[in-house]
Amino acid sequence: MIIRTANLNLYYHKFQALQNVNVNIQRNIITGIIGSSGCGKSTLLRVFNRMNDLIEGVGITGSVLIDGEDIYSPMHDLIQLRKRVGMVFQRPNAFPLSIFDNIAYGPRVWSISDKKTLSEIVERSLSAVDLFADLQDKLDSPALGLSAEKQQRLCIARLLAVEPEILLMDEPCSALDPIATGKIEELMIELKKKYTIIIVTHNMQQAARIADEVGFMLLGELVEFGTAKMIFTNPRDRRTFDYISGRFG
Repeated sequence: MIIRTANLNLYYHKFQALQNVNVNIQRNIITGIIGSSGCGKSTLLRVFNRMNDLIEGVGITGSVLIDGEDIYSPMHDLIQLRKRVGMVFQRPNAFPLSIFDNIAYGPRVWSISDKKTLSEIVERSLSAVDLFADLQDKLDSPALGLSAEKQQRLCIARLLAVEPEILLMDEPCSALDPIATGKIEELMIELKKKYTIIIVTHNMQQAARIADEVGFMLLGELVEFGTAKMIFTNPRDRRTFDYISGRFG
């Protein structure tokens, strides 16, 4: 187990967005979070690297532990947390820089300036997302000139450059066509050998294809959590069955 929440509640001013969420997330698997729009999926995802802190009026009770450390403790190093827990967003957010500088951005923030070291990091990170062979002669080209799928791979490589442990993915394929989506899914399955991946998705078929464990959320509550096979073939809660059978959502 790498992440554990206990009685987690989150409020936006008076609105309660998460209600008593208790979940254990295992290391080196893909955990999928499913549910209809506005159910709290992305809010829960952002809890794990404290991105909700950036929103005015947010309040949290309960605990969130990563490797046994309370990440909401006043003593916890937020900068180190965001290095350790990276995030990929719905749409690729490549920087308006060269491909090389996109990947080197994080290491430079962490005071790595040696060109040889940066080149090694760029090669390793792009190789991890199966881009280096295609781009090794184009590293000085603008990243924004890449296709949407390659930009999303680039964004994942940019995270890997700072050596995180956990990858949070918020609808990472929502802006991609089916072929590009398949390639990103194949990449995630390969990456889980080294990283813990948590993906929020509206696409139940995607969760069934790639997730090892799945949580179903409804109105801020984690209704059910278990193996993907159990959730999609034999859910315990009637609300889960109604959602996956298309009765609402």
